[in-house]
Amino acid sequence: MPLPVRLGLFYGALYIGTGVSSPYMPVWFAHHGLSGAKIGLILSLPMLARAFTAPLLAVWADSFRLRRTALILLAAAVAGLYALMALPFGFAWWAVVWFAASSMYSTMSPLTDVIVLSRAARDRFNYGWPRGIGSACFIVGNLGMGAILARGSAEWVLVWMTAAVALASLAARLLLPPDPVREHGGVDHLKARMAGLRELLRDPVFMTAVLSVGLVQSAHAFYYGFSTLAWKQQGIPESMTGVLWGSAVSVEVVFMWFLEPWRRRVGPRNLLAIGATASVVRWTALAFSPPLWVLFPLQALHALSYAATFLASLQLVERLSSPKNASAAQAINSALSGGLISGLATFASGWLYDRYGAHGYLLMSAMAMAGLIGALRLYGMRRLET
Repeated sequence: MPLPVRLGLFYGALYIGTGVSSPYMPVWFAHHGLSGAKIGLILSLPMLARAFTAPLLAVWADSFRLRRTALILLAAAVAGLYALMALPFGFAWWAVVWFAASSMYSTMSPLTDVIVLSRAARDRFNYGWPRGIGSACFIVGNLGMGAILARGSAEWVLVWMTAAVALASLAARLLLPPDPVREHGGVDHLKARMAGLRELLRDPVFMTAVLSVGLVQSAHAFYYGFSTLAWKQQGIPESMTGVLWGSAVSVEVVFMWFLEPWRRRVGPRNLLAIGATASVVRWTALAFSPPLWVLFPLQALHALSYAATFLASLQLVERLSSPKNASAAQAINSALSGGLISGLATFASGWLYDRYGAHGYLLMSAMAMAGLIGALRLYGMRRLET
C-alpha cells in the first residue's frame, strides 16, 4: 500500500472519532443534565492547560526512538479513559477523566503532522492528500452520529468515540512508518529537548505567528462547543446538524486535495490573512441565526476559516523551527490553537450561550479580527521573506 494512503488511513482512524466528539460530546453532556456553563467548563479545562500539557507530551514523545510509539500508547490510554467516562459519577468525575483523555487525544494530531510533513517533503507528495482523507472520515463521523442520534440514544456518542480511538492505536502500529525521532537514531537527553522548547518560546517571530493562528483557530470555539445546541434551539434537527458539519468539512477536503498549487502560490502569510478575514465574516453572520439555506454557504467558509489557517500554520511553524524541535513547535502551535486561547473562548462560550444564545458568536468575530491584525504584522518580518 502506498505510504500516502497508509498515512491517510491513520488520519482517518484519528478523525472519525473527533468527527463525533467535536459536535456531539456537548449533546452527551447535556443528555446527562449538565448546563451550558458546566459543559463549557468541562470542555475548556484541558484546552486551558494545553499550553503546558501539549509541549510536555511532545517532549515525552521525543523520548522514544520511533515517532509512532507515542501515538500507539496515547491512543490506547485515551480509549481506556473514554470507557471510564461511562461510569455515572457525575460532573467532577467527568471533568477529571475528560481532562486527561482530551489532553492526550489533542496531542496526537500535531505528532502525526510531524511524521507526515517530514515524509511529504522527503517523498514529494502533497500533505493535503493524506490529511484530506482524515477530513473525509471526520465527515463520516458527523453524518453517522447525526443519523444515529435521530433514532437512538446520546450514549452512542461515547461508544463510537471509544471504538474509534482504540482503532487509532492499532492503526498507529500497522500503518505509520517506523521513522526515528532523531536522524541518527538515538534519543536526546531531557535537557536538550527542553532547551529546544525554550528556544521556540523566546522566538518573537515564531510566537507572533502561532498566537495569530491561535486566535483565528480558537474563534471556532463557540461553533465547536455550541453550534449543535444553538441550531437545535433554532429548530434545526440533529440529523441536519450532521449534514451542516459534513458540508463544512467537505469543502475543507476539496481545499486540501485540489487547491495545492494555488496554496503554494499564495504563501502562508497571505493564506493566514485570508482565513482570518473569512472567520470574521462567518462568525458575524452566524451570530444572527440565519435561515438554513444561508447556513450552507457560511459553512463553506470553513475551507478558509479553518483549512487555510491550519495549512498556513503548518507552513509557518515548519519554516520557523528546526528538526530538533519540530515536535515541540507543532505542539505549541496546537496548544494555542486548540488550547489556552481556545479554552478561554470555550469557557466564555458556555456562559454566553446560556445568556445570549447565538449572539455569543460575536466574541468569536472579535477574536478573529485580533488574529487578522497579528497576521498582518508578519508581513514585516524578514525571516519569512524567503
